[in-house]
Parts: sequence; structure tokens; C-alpha cells
Amino acid sequence: MAFQLSPGVNVSEIDLTTVVPAVATSTGAIAGNFAWGPVNEIVTISDEVRLADTFGKPNEDNYEHWFSASNFLSYSNNLKVVRAAGSGALNAGSNSTGVLVGNDDEYSSATLTLVTHGEWIARFPGELGNSLSVEMVDSNTITTLANSGLDKFVPSAAPGTSTWVNAQGGSDDELHVIVIDAQGKFTGVAGQVLETFLYVSKASDAKDDYGNTNYYAQVINNRSKYIRWAAHTDLTTAAESWGNTAANVTFANLTSNVTSILNGGADGTYSSGNTVTGLGLFASAEAVDVSLLIGGPADSTVVSELHDIVESRKDCLAFISPEKADVVNNAGSEATDAIAYRDGLTSSSFLVMDSNWKYQYDKYNDKYRWIPCNADVAGACARTDQQRDPWYSPGGLNRGILKNVIKLAWNPNQADRDNLYQKGINPIVSFAGEGTVLFGDKTMLSKPSAFDRINVRRLFIVLEKAISRAARYSMFEFNDQFTRAQFVNLVEPFLRDVQGRRGITDFRVVCDESNNTGQVIDRNEFVGDIYIKPARSINFIQLNFVAVRTGVSFNEVVGQF
Repeated sequence: MAFQLSPGVNVSEIDLTTVVPAVATSTGAIAGNFAWGPVNEIVTISDEVRLADTFGKPNEDNYEHWFSASNFLSYSNNLKVVRAAGSGALNAGSNSTGVLVGNDDEYSSATLTLVTHGEWIARFPGELGNSLSVEMVDSNTITTLANSGLDKFVPSAAPGTSTWVNAQGGSDDELHVIVIDAQGKFTGVAGQVLETFLYVSKASDAKDDYGNTNYYAQVINNRSKYIRWAAHTDLTTAAESWGNTAANVTFANLTSNVTSILNGGADGTYSSGNTVTGLGLFASAEAVDVSLLIGGPADSTVVSELHDIVESRKDCLAFISPEKADVVNNAGSEATDAIAYRDGLTSSSFLVMDSNWKYQYDKYNDKYRWIPCNADVAGACARTDQQRDPWYSPGGLNRGILKNVIKLAWNPNQADRDNLYQKGINPIVSFAGEGTVLFGDKTMLSKPSAFDRINVRRLFIVLEKAISRAARYSMFEFNDQFTRAQFVNLVEPFLRDVQGRRGITDFRVVCDESNNTGQVIDRNEFVGDIYIKPARSINFIQLNFVAVRTGVSFNEVVGQF
């Protein structure tokens, strides 16, 4: 407390209730090729329906990334997705020339230059935007909707003058905007109406009955899933009134209905470099919290980026599979080629590699696809978190069963599994009557260590992440006996809880004068040493069946073999 200069009572509070917080361990992340959605922006997806709604359906160019994301969501409901657009990707525009506007931030910075692309642009880059058309009608052109059959999608009362604009002395500001799936690529039905924006206003300061903006450009930009505003339609000089404030303005009416057919959209040419760019958004542990990075169809370039990210963050794992050619239609050479691929990669306890690709059904295109299994392995980790704890192994028949498997690219036998496992590759195997199983729990750490197991690495991620967050509340306090005791009393209950949940067998926390010496204190440092004995998963079982003679007592032979 501050020194008081005169008599009085000073009341203060000291909070000693700080605890080690729970931390997220099941958040997946993927960057890849998608047909729709914002570019270079992290979007959290909870299920496959939202994945399709936000990023479009799978196609021939992106199905490996798409189903990797979908497969993880069959185990968990928390996936952060980044769409990384290919080189040359463009949004469709009203005047048949595309422009690249990947997300909201890029739109905000490009608005003034979009007038050359017509009234509207597709909300996101991609050929999918070429399926869109936009209809605009006002009081002068409302009757034209009957000719196109769109009249059933709007009320019978024609747009005219809104209540708000009328109060400002203006008139003729109302407008209907209709967004149509002209080619049927979004809905499967050509001409299907996607969105209607009724009685929106040509006045830039217009408000609706609830006080929200009713200016048609802002309404579209705020609410449409398919288009963005680019420019006012080209009428006469009177059209310059569109976008003005409402006071005493008679807004120009359309001379005919305006149908804007969007074109010029392109997916671009996708490469692993685009994936690397997208993954860069997950590089900072302070900016975004993720636990399970999904490699999808990662080549060595992408794996190198994944390695750099997880080694820098040190709070998440990255999951990869062999390249497709290593295991699909490569009979007899799968193990050799998968091992050769792994030998070209870097050792890391933050990387996890499986052995396989799986064949699964694509209901959106009515065909079967080969998909890498790494998203399923990441999903098995997320499922383990839900059923048990992160420090349990995700492998085996209890927690390692894979979903949505028609067949595997190959089914490694015992000899293959031995060779794979020695290289840190976790076999994925189909057992008759038992399903397809992750039959290993190794990381890609080459040296013998407790950290060459997934459960141990994830245990330490949880401990380090949680305790380091709690330790931040010791920053800028005094390095004295009180603070050190407070730190120990903070950490030990948390570790006892983990021990009770079978994550560790024993622990010790040292934070006293032995490691916080005078020199440490004078350097404004604080040291806490936390010793952990991690629980180990069973990888090898030895069963001894001993036959004994009828007259022999078991007490005589037990323990001799």
C-alpha cells in the first residue's frame, strides 16, 4: 500500500487464487486448396456441413485437402482452416474481367479501384463465382421480374421511398437485389435464387426501422455470402445520385432491369508453395492457439514448413503421411518407398508420420478417392482427448480405430511394421473383424528418448503450456521466498491432478535458494525446475504359456520362466 499522509483506513485486495489453467489440446489446423471462401484468413469450422458451406464442395483439384479437413472433423468439432489460393486466382466480376480480392481486409483496401469491374464481384476468388448473376430492380423496373419468373421471390409491394429517406426529404431510394445461382454450381439447380435483399436503399446514410444501415452496398457487403459491391450501375448523369446522403435527393431510377452476369473468376494454379503461405498464419503461438497441424497431401516442401512451425512453437504436433506414389498402386515397394521418404525428412519429436492412404467415398461427386491418413491420426489424438486425456496413446484397438475407410492403399505385415516402426513411421493396419487401426504411437524423433512417443510429447506440451501461462503471473514480482513458495503451491496441485489421471508416475518441483541464487536474482531471473516421470504406453507384450506336469505345484515353477 502507498504511504498515507494523514489518518485513515486504506482497503486493498490481494488475489492469491491463481491456478494453473486448462489449455486446449484438440484444436486442429490445416491450410490447403479449396474452391470458395476467404483466402489467407483463419476460419474455425465445427463440422462437415459448415466446411462445405464456407469453402465449397470438393472437386478434382482440391479433394485431398478437402477430405483431410472433413476427416478430422469426423473426430472433433474444432478445426481452423486457411484457404491458400493458387497463383492466378481471381474473383469473377460483372464486366467479365476478374480481380483478386481474397478477404475482407483486401476488399477494404481495394474498394476504390473496383469500379472498373462492374457493379459486383464474387465474394471470393475461384471459378465457382462464374455461376453467379445479380438482378437489380426498383419502382421503375419491378414489372420485369414477372418475365424472368423471379417475381415470386419478392413481395407484391414495389420498392419506392423508404420511411427514413422520406423523413430526410428524399425519394425513390428503394431497391431489390437478387443473387442467383445461374449455372447451378452452388445448389445443383440452374437459376436457383440464393439471396434476396429487399427494400435496400440507394442513400449512403439510410437506416432501417431498427437503426441499422440500409444502404444497399453496405447491406450486401455485410450480409451476402456470394457477392461484394464494386460500383453503382452506369445510368445517366442522374445516377450520380446513388450513394449520396438522403437529404432532399430524388434518386435516379433504373431505365431497365439490370442483370449482372459474373465472369472471369479463376481458381489459379495451385502448388505446395501456396500451402506453405497458408501455413504461415499458424506460425505464431501468441497469435493463434492450435494443437494438431494436419499435413494433408504434404510433399517435402510442406513438411519442411510444418517442421519449422512446430519446432518454433513447441506447443503442437504436425501429422504427415507418405506421398501418394509411395503407397498407392505401388505393390511390393510401399515399405521401401515410405521409409525412403521418411529418411529424407528431419528428426523431430513434434512430427508424427503414419504409413498409409485410405480409399473413401466422395458423396458430393459420387466416386471414391484416395486420401492421406494423417488427418485421421490427428483426429484420433483429438478423440483421445475427449475420451481420456492427451497423455494417453492414440494408437491401438481402444482409441486408434480409423473412420470412413473402404480399404487401405496397402496392409503392412509384421515384417513391414517392424521396419516402419524402427524409422518412426506408425503403421496403419486393417485387422479382419476389428477395423482399421493406428498401430503405433511414435513421433519422428530419431534418438532414443521418452519424447519419441506421442503420448509423452503431448503430456509435456500440456504441462509446459499450462504451467507457463500460470507462471506469467509471477512476472515483475519479487524473487523472494514468498513468490517462490507461491509458485510451488501453484504448480504442485496441478501435477498431482495429472498424476491422479495417470499422466505421470511421480514429480518434484524445486524453486528455492538452491536454483534461485543471488546471481540469478541479480539478473532479474526466476527459476523453477520441474522434474517429471512420464507414464509410458505399452508397445510390446510378452505372454509366456508354461506347461507343467500334473503333480507339480505352481508355487514351485512360478517365477522361474
